[in-house]
Amino acid sequence: LGHTNAEIADALFLSVRTVETHRAHIQQKLRLGSRAELVRYALDHGLLDA
Repeated sequence: LGHTNAEIADALFLSVRTVETHRAHIQQKLRLGSRAELVRYALDHGLLDA
């Protein structure tokens, strides 16, 4: 929790732009307006450990 796009990209051997694009597509599909809403959704649905 709390990783930057660059940190995520490095860990997954992806470009920062790829991480940003995937996050944006997930937010669109879930109709979430911000990264904070995405984190809240993930916590509420057991996708992240707090």
